[in-house]
Amino acid sequence: MYRSLAKPLLFRLDAERAHHLTLGALEAASRVPGWPVLARTVTAPQGTRLAQTVWGQTYASPVGLAAGLDKNGVAVPAFGALGFGFLEVGTVTPRPQPGNDRPRLFRLPDDDALINRMGFNNAGADALSGRLTALGTRPVPVWANIGKNKATANEDATADYLTCVRVLQDVADAFVVNVSSPNTPGLRALQAAGDLELLLRAVVAEVEAGRVRTLRHPPVLVKLAPDLHPDDFGASVQAALDAGAQGVIVSNTTLSRDGLTHPNREQAGGLSGRPLTMRSTALVRDAYRITRGRIPVVGVGGIFTAQDAYDKLRAGAHLVEVYSALIYRGPGLVRELNRGLGALLERDGAQSVADVVGVDA
Repeated sequence: MYRSLAKPLLFRLDAERAHHLTLGALEAASRVPGWPVLARTVTAPQGTRLAQTVWGQTYASPVGLAAGLDKNGVAVPAFGALGFGFLEVGTVTPRPQPGNDRPRLFRLPDDDALINRMGFNNAGADALSGRLTALGTRPVPVWANIGKNKATANEDATADYLTCVRVLQDVADAFVVNVSSPNTPGLRALQAAGDLELLLRAVVAEVEAGRVRTLRHPPVLVKLAPDLHPDDFGASVQAALDAGAQGVIVSNTTLSRDGLTHPNREQAGGLSGRPLTMRSTALVRDAYRITRGRIPVVGVGGIFTAQDAYDKLRAGAHLVEVYSALIYRGPGLVRELNRGLGALLERDGAQSVADVVGVDA
């Protein structure tokens, strides 16, 4: 129904307006008593092949929702009802901010891609904390992607990340330190190995300090860009290891426009979708080799099919995330990915996802 009816109508609208309409519908659905729980009984992965334990947390599926679609955590029950194994909300900043001027979200249908220059538009960490607290029990682990406010200078950025940790440690199942968005001026400079290690050490220490107060110890992950020089990428991954981070996400959106055909390729911002498929899988493999599997890698970028997701798992990802494909394929995508991954694991004689992680690396 989505691809034949809803998608043609939504694609007639401005991309951001369509996004808000869809998110509003999911938010409303989240409030229907009993519906998310009932829906998940149908969409949840069948059997145990897709299940795994990572950081002591149970993931019924390795397929998660990437940050950016539900910045403020308004539709967590509905997204959980689609069959995801986990959800990443945000990016959230300490203080609310409107983001960049509109238009700031563009479709490239010929390329199965999106370009965004949203600029961390969100309602702030306190609002997200209140919303997640009000939910109580959640269907799946919920990660908080955290960033700095646009007005905060890089030399003061650490304080913003630590504020987010303090506000959200009661409700976040993991923290994702976002230093790789191309839409906040100067942010990507924080990926430099020296600066990144200092930042991550501070965030890890803050989480550890909050453990006594909250009795919670969510893992800290860092999200890196696909545009780093190979030497710089390796140094940043090593910095994450040295700082005690518990995971690496590769990759964020790219500034590259190689191979694009749609006129919107000229728009400024970060590119996501099909053009990143091979690049992000290669980076997953690189990160797995650098870390030697000591910390989990999360693969994101251009996952449209179960084979795309499977390739990232075999390259070294424990978990994967989708974003752009959900816009193009609709809510049924998650169930398709789960079923397809289960079939691929069965074909290869694997009893669980863990059996195939990194076999191609």
